[in-house]
Amino acid sequence: MAASLQRLTSAGRYLLQRCLVKTRYPSGLPVRPRRLLATPAAQQVALNVPETKVTSLENGLRVASEDSGLTTCTVGLWIDAGSRYENERNNGTAHFLEHMAFKGTRKRSQLDLELEIENMGAHLNAYTSREQTVYYAKAFSKDLPRAVEILADIIQNSTLGEAEIERERGVILREMQEVETNLQEVVFDYLHATAYQSTALGRTILGPTENIKTINRGDLVEYITTHYKGPRIVLAAAGGVCHQELHSLAKFHFGRLPSRDQGGAPALPLCHFTGSEIRVRDDKMPLAHIAIAVEAVGWSHPDTIPLMVANTLIGNWDRSFGGGVNLSSKLAQMAYQGNLCHSFQSFNTCYTDTGLWGLYMVCEAGTISDMMHFTQMEW
Repeated sequence: MAASLQRLTSAGRYLLQRCLVKTRYPSGLPVRPRRLLATPAAQQVALNVPETKVTSLENGLRVASEDSGLTTCTVGLWIDAGSRYENERNNGTAHFLEHMAFKGTRKRSQLDLELEIENMGAHLNAYTSREQTVYYAKAFSKDLPRAVEILADIIQNSTLGEAEIERERGVILREMQEVETNLQEVVFDYLHATAYQSTALGRTILGPTENIKTINRGDLVEYITTHYKGPRIVLAAAGGVCHQELHSLAKFHFGRLPSRDQGGAPALPLCHFTGSEIRVRDDKMPLAHIAIAVEAVGWSHPDTIPLMVANTLIGNWDRSFGGGVNLSSKLAQMAYQGNLCHSFQSFNTCYTDTGLWGLYMVCEAGTISDMMHFTQMEW
């Protein structure tokens, strides 16, 4: 092994010297900076990125794909249906509906669905955010038609049985108890509640306990009828995916979904950022969990990418990291040298027309002021 490394090192020196000889000039220095050396590499990287193809059905549903030629694929439905589109009465319905998606359809029982996915060697899952509900599957590329058909069956033919609703009601209430023990989740819910106070983005995704106890089948059906429409849905896939095939599958399985003209669609509720703070003090807790944020921008804003870069530069750190003063993040260096916190992580949360850019940190009581000072200095 040592001999191999020695040979590689010698070869590397030889190639380097050869390149230097070729680029020497009579004066011993190049006439101009060789900045164009990176250009071919950048072009090659750009060529390696799969093209994103986007088409639309007549009912407004959009189909997006990237074909990277793999033997596997991921396909999903992104629906404009999250807690931002709810009101105080039905807050929590989108998340409740996501739980009900895999409890059986008119074609498949819950057991049939689980066995079919397992026999395909696939993975089926879903999640709810403040602006979207997402159902997705990971499968072999050859099973793309079956995966799309299963997703279509789930969102269009779920039985929403009363027994299953009652069972999931208990599951969600237990989930809410678990979330209350996750202090990071709690802090970010508080952050939204104060930053977007008295607006739809200030509500939690799971909803209040009172709503979960009263949501019924009629509420779920009404939510599907209102939000699961063509213009509010994107069928997206990546991996070994043929766009023409995906478009044909979308037309076959989702072509009958109503368009915006049929019954109208809820407008995006306006949400205004309010500079404010909220504190929940408990002196029995050994550590303070803190989130500080400023208003950011929406996904389509030109400043989105710069904010993502800034988010990466601030970075994240905890005491288990090595590196110390050699860490790339200046804030991480200061946190290490001054023992300012147990951990921190920068975040950039984007929504359609607004966002939150900031830092989440876990500190001891005596270092909160210093950590906040250096955080704002770094900003």
